[in-house]
Amino acid sequence: MTCSVGFFNSVPIAVLFLTVGLGYLIGKLRVGPIQLGGVCGTLIVALLIGQSGCQTRGDLKEVAFALFIFAMGYSGGPQFFANLNRASLRYILLPLIEALLVLTIVLLAVPLFGLDAGTAAGLAAGAATESAVVGTAAEALKHLGLAQAEVQRMEANIATAYTLTYLVGLISIVLFTSQVAPALLRINLRQASRALEQKLGAPAGEADEIMMPTLPRLVGRSYVVKDADGWTVAQVEAALGGRTAISRVLRNGEAIEPATGDRLATGDIVVVLGPRRFVLRAGPVIGPEIQLPEAHADDLQLTELQVIVSKKAVNGHTVGELAQRPGARRARGVFLQSIQRSGHMLPVMPSTVVQYGDLVTLVGAEPELSQAGAALGNALRRSGVTDLVFLAFGILAGLMIGSLGARLWGIPVSLGSGGGALVSGLVCGWINAKRPALGHMPDHAVQLLKDLGLAVFVASVGLSAGPQAVSLIREHGAVLPLIGLLVSLGPACLSLWVGHKLLKIEGPLLVGAIAGQHVSTPAISAILGASGSAVPLLGYTVTYAIANVLLPVLGPIIVALAHHLGG
Repeated sequence: MTCSVGFFNSVPIAVLFLTVGLGYLIGKLRVGPIQLGGVCGTLIVALLIGQSGCQTRGDLKEVAFALFIFAMGYSGGPQFFANLNRASLRYILLPLIEALLVLTIVLLAVPLFGLDAGTAAGLAAGAATESAVVGTAAEALKHLGLAQAEVQRMEANIATAYTLTYLVGLISIVLFTSQVAPALLRINLRQASRALEQKLGAPAGEADEIMMPTLPRLVGRSYVVKDADGWTVAQVEAALGGRTAISRVLRNGEAIEPATGDRLATGDIVVVLGPRRFVLRAGPVIGPEIQLPEAHADDLQLTELQVIVSKKAVNGHTVGELAQRPGARRARGVFLQSIQRSGHMLPVMPSTVVQYGDLVTLVGAEPELSQAGAALGNALRRSGVTDLVFLAFGILAGLMIGSLGARLWGIPVSLGSGGGALVSGLVCGWINAKRPALGHMPDHAVQLLKDLGLAVFVASVGLSAGPQAVSLIREHGAVLPLIGLLVSLGPACLSLWVGHKLLKIEGPLLVGAIAGQHVSTPAISAILGASGSAVPLLGYTVTYAIANVLLPVLGPIIVALAHHLGG
């Protein structure tokens, strides 16, 4: 690094940390669901500080980006491959529309407005709010055979164009998915989401129960049999709504593991496990609630177990299908607390599909709890140690993949180091999901690699771009945000029409899927707030997993084709 400003002249690397710190501080500013984000904030600060002449040189940004893009692939690999199936086919079409239309609009703008390859790539990255495109495009510039000064100029244009169009892309997709799209579909998003919940099998009142975090959702209570004398276990469970399980029966001081056909007798003490509002109905059905004898108090203790789904027999099946399997009978008294995918909690309903890499939380008593967890996959590892051997050789494999190239219609095309590391990360993440003992990287370590790697990369690019940013703003500053609006809303509008008219996707799922094809976390947050339901996440996670791979690959493609058109 070089810098000519006071303290930073003697310790120039301090500029990098100042840029990242101020950028992420600015990125925390929020107006409703709109938040600038740390990446865009860092680029803005870097462009401003870069005017002073502080710049970065060398391979720092390449190392940072390799770590980021590999970690992004690693975290998204299980969901990406899990969604490549027939059931997800109609959703996969939407990110394909996004990628093709973004590519088409940007390439049409190149000859019309005289954009260079760097500006075109930055326009796509900002308007589509996909920061990874900045890195894959910047790396692809090196393969055009241009002079170093020209490569630096185009790299600077990527950062500037991204900054000019990001906020336009962010605001437009948030407003479109949460407000405009439901109006075009002529639905009330909140009412439509509640109706879809019921259609998909969510019991009435379940959402309200989940919104009461001060009370435990799953509980265990004990009752002495009085009114249910002669009833079978199955009859009692059905009378309680079919959502509870009698896990133990104490008869004459001895504990019995009941079968559904066993009959209860007056004086039996039964342990009822299940959702709180169903368990509390047991008093009038069974008899008075009592305290368990101290020797059996552990029967009321519910334990939590987190499992990473890795079993082939589970992947792609719904919660309802898994509950009907013969093996599920051995897991009576074990309840599904939550399903987390791509950092989001999915609604737990009979129709919810379970996939590789999902983090499933089970609650129940032993030994049934451990048996149920083993049927799904592997218990979440609590180790904080990262397998650096796996990380290093995974990135090395990605760099080797990225070095491969080909010529299509005379145009050199290559994934580049960034695209290669992304592919390698996807495969490595999928391998770890299938074989958790191999290549373990804790979630927090992966998130740090993504956040810090991208932050350092965009800070380095922005600092180097500073002196040339003004010239691009003067040349294209007014037109870029307008093109960015078209790049953002064009694919969204087409996907809305295709999804509604041709694919027949329900409204709440469709708006969630459009937010996912745009890889926009603020958009899905706004949708969840407007709908008051987690149902839109069922559409979001599918398209998000696919678009998170397709859009970064656009970087090298746009650079190669835009340079060819501009030449």
